[in-house]
Amino acid sequence: MNPLAKGLITTSLIMGPLLTISSNHWIMAWCGLEISTLSVIPLIAQQHHPRAIEAAIKYFLTQAAASTMLLFSGVMNAWHLGQWDMTLLHNNTLCMLLTVALAMKLGLAPFHLWLPEVLQGSTMMTALLLTTWQKLAPLTILVITSHHLNAPLLLSLGLASTLIGGWGGLNQTQLRKIMAFSSIAHLGWMTAILTMSPKLTLLTFYLYCVMTITTFLMIEHLKTNKMSTIMLSWTKTPSLNTLMLLTLMSLAGLPPLTGFSPKWLILQELTKQHMTILATLMAMASLLSLFFYLRVSYYTTITLPPNSHNYTQQWRHKTSYTKPYLAAMAMLSTTLLPILPALLYST
Repeated sequence: MNPLAKGLITTSLIMGPLLTISSNHWIMAWCGLEISTLSVIPLIAQQHHPRAIEAAIKYFLTQAAASTMLLFSGVMNAWHLGQWDMTLLHNNTLCMLLTVALAMKLGLAPFHLWLPEVLQGSTMMTALLLTTWQKLAPLTILVITSHHLNAPLLLSLGLASTLIGGWGGLNQTQLRKIMAFSSIAHLGWMTAILTMSPKLTLLTFYLYCVMTITTFLMIEHLKTNKMSTIMLSWTKTPSLNTLMLLTLMSLAGLPPLTGFSPKWLILQELTKQHMTILATLMAMASLLSLFFYLRVSYYTTITLPPNSHNYTQQWRHKTSYTKPYLAAMAMLSTTLLPILPALLYST
């Protein structure tokens, strides 16, 4: 890629979400979302492959439809109220339209179908951006407007996302699709608790970003993208297998790892709000996600395929050194549970 184009894309990618986060005006927030969308499309399509082009088109069409709905809700709200303040919404219909638009941008169920396909057509680092940084701006708008949004609708979207995120990843063999359904499930947890505790939603998002970034960096370091090749990762960096197992278990929410803390707090808050049935269903849905995390961990650390295979054995001819930041990210994604009270207080 041309260095000037790369610099422009990187600058736009950074400035788009920051513009949305710092604005209190519907037009400025919409502009930030559009800048962010347009900056990531060249990154998806840079492979010059039919799957990458297809992913870029799907991403553009979905984000354009969501942006149109969001702009329409903002314009109608300004028409009725005479001002563009994001913290004031007019009626329930506009609130529901805004929620649907942001759900499409985030990839919440039932508007999730674009996310696995787009991630599958992208590179690992682009998929990392799509599942972490690109979620920041829409989630910020949800947090800003949370006191006006329809709580039953958000709870329904959250429950559907946790269920579909668990079911969808069961039979997947591509690691990017598995991480896409993992993103859908985690976004469901954030959405379900949004109207009750926006601070807890942000804490969950921060911890999710740390764990997801660590997982993607490990997959990128191993140079693998599917289950059949991750079985041979021990030949490249044996010590990384244990760290990857712990990171995946943290994503699944097993104690005493970092990922257990947000799910524990969310279930506790739902129980306090007398939503025991919803909390039970979400806890059971997380077991579905646990199954495919365990499956990836099993393939990574324990066994080789028992049958004959058609791919080349990847022997380790030279030492592969892991980056220092990867070790730091792995520590953060597995050992933050003891300082949970400080994290919760800081948010």
